Amino acid sequence: MATNGHSNGVHRPPTAPKHIIIVGGSLGGLSCGVALKSLGVSTTILERNPSSLLHNQGAGIVAGGDTLAFFKQYDRCQRPMAVQAKRGHIYLNREGEIVHSEKKQPSMTSWDLTYYLLRANYDGVKSVYCTVPEPREGDGKVDYRYDAHVTSIAQEAEQVKVIYKRSDGSEESIIGDLVVGADGPSSTVRKLFVPDVQRSLTGYCALRGTVPETEASPEAFDAFRERFTFFHAEGEQILAYLIPGINGTVEPGKRLINFVWYHNFPLDSVEFKELMTDDEGVHHRITMPPGKMNKDVAENIKRIAEDKLPPQFAEIVRKTGKPFAQAVTDVISPTNGFLNNKVLLIGDALAGFRPHTVASTSQAAYDAMVLADMVAGRKSTAEFLAETMMFARHVQRRGLEMGNRSQFGKDVPLKDHINDRNVASTPREKEIYPEWVREGLPAIA
Repeated sequence: MATNGHSNGVHRPPTAPKHIIIVGGSLGGLSCGVALKSLGVSTTILERNPSSLLHNQGAGIVAGGDTLAFFKQYDRCQRPMAVQAKRGHIYLNREGEIVHSEKKQPSMTSWDLTYYLLRANYDGVKSVYCTVPEPREGDGKVDYRYDAHVTSIAQEAEQVKVIYKRSDGSEESIIGDLVVGADGPSSTVRKLFVPDVQRSLTGYCALRGTVPETEASPEAFDAFRERFTFFHAEGEQILAYLIPGINGTVEPGKRLINFVWYHNFPLDSVEFKELMTDDEGVHHRITMPPGKMNKDVAENIKRIAEDKLPPQFAEIVRKTGKPFAQAVTDVISPTNGFLNNKVLLIGDALAGFRPHTVASTSQAAYDAMVLADMVAGRKSTAEFLAETMMFARHVQRRGLEMGNRSQFGKDVPLKDHINDRNVASTPREKEIYPEWVREGLPAIA
């Protein structure tokens, strides 16, 4: 590694951390690891999953401006990663007719392609998704440790000690200059410092699935081809778009139609209990994984789709082979710096956004870029704390308002839902933060 704070053309302050521990090895943690690697910083990722690779979540992702900016700056694979909705946003009525359109052209990708691109860039994991890039002189050392469940974090002199357990019960520890909690909305790091902050259920779920584009009828496919398509009714919202297909291909004819359907499930209802009990009788609190949903529940969901949704949406729900479900939740930390700011939170660990905002991946990318700017000396710690916290508070509140209006509002006109979507599509750099998001944060220019 280059010395004197100089790596890949970046001059880091002499006091900059040399070894950073990242808790969480999914998209947020990997984004931090990739950005820091390019600065010459050594990183260790601690991932609690017992296997070396995370399972494909089967999910589509809207690749917002910060996500695209991150990959433009840090991705060395440089392969196509998204499908663009060139035909814009459209809204359907119950009969499947277009009742409104917008010219916005967002880009969509998939969780699995994003994950394997990040792994290729971080620790050289080989896959069919991309060619592993050659290492560069000055890259930071990387270490991805799985089956590592963090149990404690404490300051030790000028550094931080992290203790974690393996599934066999053995205990190990590691010391670094900085710890980044990137371990998702159920963050262990957050729980260690603010245990009273709990992830709460909202009373509705995101029902999800994908269908190969060639399996849709011409009428249905036309509603989703290069489009971001929506339908709203009281207590119902569904959207769909194209994402990369098998092995991340963006070739027309090989892509997938991805849908997200928000449907109310009262927390004490039999329907919610059945939804979250898999085909082996195991109860899941937050996520019902692809392929695990009880077959009778899946069939009932398809019947509800036929009864409540436009025919194009009902068709893709009916043709989905492995539907899955995610309970929509709320969580946000009151702060993102602990132990004299030697422990920081980013992404979903800081604030779990409701999916209506289509901003969780962008939040992780943005936070990783601000973290890299801080480590490189381009931003202060105060700027990192304030900028990431303001974004987290602002978008978390927006998601709560959007979700409550969509799922529990009465007689909400379509124009209000359209306005919600347009506001959520505002580029981050053009956001105007209300004063309340700045309360208690460090003052910055």
